[in-house]
Amino acid sequence: MPTPAPSPRDLHADVTRELIAAIERGTGTFVMPWHMDSARLHLPINALTGKAYSGINILSLWIAARRSNFTHPIWATYRQWAECGAQVLKGERAVTVVFYKEHEAEPDPNDPKDTGRRRLARASHVFNAEQVAGYLPATPSMPITTNGQLERLEEVDRFIETTEAKIRYSGDRAYYDPKSDLIQIPALECFMGTTTSTVTESFYSVAFHELVHWSGARNRLDREFGERFGDHAYCAEELVAELGAAFLCAEFGITNVPRPDHAQYLTHWLGMFRQDSRAIFVAAARAAEAVRFLRSVDKPQGQIIGSPH
Repeated sequence: MPTPAPSPRDLHADVTRELIAAIERGTGTFVMPWHMDSARLHLPINALTGKAYSGINILSLWIAARRSNFTHPIWATYRQWAECGAQVLKGERAVTVVFYKEHEAEPDPNDPKDTGRRRLARASHVFNAEQVAGYLPATPSMPITTNGQLERLEEVDRFIETTEAKIRYSGDRAYYDPKSDLIQIPALECFMGTTTSTVTESFYSVAFHELVHWSGARNRLDREFGERFGDHAYCAEELVAELGAAFLCAEFGITNVPRPDHAQYLTHWLGMFRQDSRAIFVAAARAAEAVRFLRSVDKPQGQIIGSPH
């Protein structure tokens, strides 16, 4: 039977509590749900519409898949599965996702930018393909990479180049410098494969992370970067970059690996989530916005300092 409609509640708090609980259960060993240990990362897809879920729903479904060891990224509501000719198995629990309905309201007379359009969050409940009978999902195709050698992915390289971001490949650190508007990525020989990620995965996930930072510059999306490690804006921006990189890695079929300093951010993020249940929603929205921005840039070629080949 379908999950009954929930009583009014704070959907943002529900997702935040789930993430906090997951972090606390794995104290000392936990990695964020977008850092898959062995499985490739996929954007969650709706079985009926074929469309990818977006924003916070990506994170919610990744958390659920990690918790239940689901390997398929296909989800749908009880009714949608029925339309697909499948039946949700008895006793299976749904995962809550959020969708927004727009409605018109009286514009704020004190805000000249207010158009009167409002968005109201609503809950929906979805089941994974592994929770139903009568559906055989195809495994999404992914690029084949080796563990010890960097494999250049033409489509991804072209995407990076069209952003026209100024990128320097040298040294052993990765960062974005807002003052010079420069992305620094370590020399390619610095990237190494591990038991759970390839050199290719490490290289592109770092590049995506810094490109998301680059998208937040004042003349682009104008996000607040923060001034020092540990302050709220700094940690929030790092979370946006982590999520944005994960979204891009999923789109291109590249596993997103944790940054070396990732563990240090967990404590700060945990505190941030406890203080503000909407923080992860805002970060996911900003990350999705960054990905849309990077996807929308269509220019001849980026400026590269030092050959990436």
